Amino acid sequence: MDYAGERNGRSFKAYEEFHQWSVVEAERFWSATWDFVGVHSSSSANQVLARADEFPGAEWFPGSRLNFAENLLENNLEGVALVARLENGSRREMTWTELRDTVALAASALRTYGVSKGDRVAAVLPNCIETVVAMLATASIGAVWSSCSPDFGANGIIDRFGQIEPKILFACDGYFYNGKTIRCSEKLVAVRKQIASIERLVLVGCVGVDGPESGSISSDSTDASNASEKTVSWNRFLSVKSDARSGKNGSDDSINRSGSGRKGGIEYEQLPFDHPLYILFSSGTTGVPKCIVHSAGGTLLQHKKEHQLHVGIRPGDVFFYYTTCGWMMWNWLVSGLASGATLLLYDGSPFYPAPSVLLDIADEDRVAVLGVGAKYIAAIEKAGLKPRTSHKLSKLRTMLSTGSPLSDASFRYVYRDVKADLCLSSISGGTDIVSCFALGSECLPVYEGEIQCRGLGMAVEIWNEQGQAVMEEKGELVCTKPFPSAPAGFWNDDQGERYHKAYFTTHAGVWAHGDYAEITANKGIIIHGRSDAVLNPGGVRIGTAEIYRLVEQIDEVVDSVCVGQSWDDDVRVVLFVVLKEELELSDTLANHICQTIRQGATPRHVPAKVIAVADVPRTRSGKVAELAVRKVINGEAVDSVEALANPECLECFEELDELST
Repeated sequence: MDYAGERNGRSFKAYEEFHQWSVVEAERFWSATWDFVGVHSSSSANQVLARADEFPGAEWFPGSRLNFAENLLENNLEGVALVARLENGSRREMTWTELRDTVALAASALRTYGVSKGDRVAAVLPNCIETVVAMLATASIGAVWSSCSPDFGANGIIDRFGQIEPKILFACDGYFYNGKTIRCSEKLVAVRKQIASIERLVLVGCVGVDGPESGSISSDSTDASNASEKTVSWNRFLSVKSDARSGKNGSDDSINRSGSGRKGGIEYEQLPFDHPLYILFSSGTTGVPKCIVHSAGGTLLQHKKEHQLHVGIRPGDVFFYYTTCGWMMWNWLVSGLASGATLLLYDGSPFYPAPSVLLDIADEDRVAVLGVGAKYIAAIEKAGLKPRTSHKLSKLRTMLSTGSPLSDASFRYVYRDVKADLCLSSISGGTDIVSCFALGSECLPVYEGEIQCRGLGMAVEIWNEQGQAVMEEKGELVCTKPFPSAPAGFWNDDQGERYHKAYFTTHAGVWAHGDYAEITANKGIIIHGRSDAVLNPGGVRIGTAEIYRLVEQIDEVVDSVCVGQSWDDDVRVVLFVVLKEELELSDTLANHICQTIRQGATPRHVPAKVIAVADVPRTRSGKVAELAVRKVINGEAVDSVEALANPECLECFEELDELST
């Protein structure tokens, strides 16, 4: 605030004033932010924002050229850059020097295999060091990275990567989860058969095999550069010798004539601000996943802003976010390198071998910023954990929560039983923007049940059904002005029709995010659920998050999903609950649940039916799949069960006797 004020002849007294200025004077704000957070570019922009009145269509920092990987790697830092831990107890470190050297080898190998700017590189990998190295190598040469976690089934992988036609696929031999070792060779065979564009599979040995499993995928190559062999181990891949300067082996010799900058052993392709960096995918629970293209410049600038100005990441901080490589939080985590953070990567169950495993790691590795899902916080409270007395958490300064709204009870639990002197920041955004619309700030107080603030430079408002901005009322979360991390577009959507339909049909020139929310008297944000999952009994709109917040307080309930069922030309609210082991849903317990909801909300929030089920379907990023349940109980087909982490549980929602009365 002080920096931007001095630079622009202003004096900002409070965050809300600064936020308002950042939206009204967007070009001044983003220009100051570029300099303050330290974006490295080889050429400067002609202007900050062109076609500012077009949304979509605005162009940020035209004329600038930069490289995403260079901004993450070339920070003149020493010491540890990455710490990787797996569920089986293994722990590895990689220094900044080792990281740069390994990325150089990987980038050289990619060029040898004919990968150049604009080509797609995909990965089916756990959250480990090799994944970060492969992504940075891909970005360094201007290729486009896309990943999903290895727990996806073959069809889920094909639905995603089949649309973008990757040239190289990085994949693991297997992974660890919940005490089990799960092999991946069978699904990789199916993926290779269905995606003809894959010219080479680079196999990462995560469960003890460095190379193909007994020839089940393909035989490895004795000469890694032999184009006739299609599968190569990670170690052989890194040993490939390229001749990028002469353009041999399919590499792009133009990189050495113009548009690149060599630092150490890495050729950093210098690219426009809006050059594609990532392709991320929508959850796919309502059809084939959308392929969302994110730009290198927009992702970098937005993430550095969020990490430094909102989270407060400093060089040397250990930054740990529990995520898989199929969730945008992985992309958000990796950008922490650009702010000098040491990344802690973990892959495995957050509850194995004990519910305290993530907190144990945070203690042992002196984590400063810890990110988890809201569901995780509720779960460890129900498991009886009191980290404030069992763990030191001496370096923990900030705790982040996302994936779903954080309940009032979870706010109280963190400050009572985790740590009293930290900043608990609930954050909300999504895959669509690979960043946040609402998040935290070390400069602001934390109010129970609220996200602290709207993101700087993000023109977020809540609109009622008449399209009017409202305060302290529920409505649609919109963004009225362009922002750098808006998608570059959708893949194979040259005219932008699908992109426009996804966000801009509700209000012309205004991004409609699909969240049902409100701005509070404290200028914070409450997310009441997804707009497409809002309940509408008797024509009154109810956000599902309002019900979840209350149900989470009931000790007997470990999980729940709330949906609307078509009934008598209206909609009735049905609440499905997963109870603790050996408990049954008695009339007494059902009445207690309803009474808790009635007292904490309104009579309209009380479900018409409370039904016990064995499990609740969730997406692979841990979000409750309300739409899938709603479709099942209303007799509609679920388009893509592959998008669910536990699709088999949908069967327990079919033909329930309780739904027919």
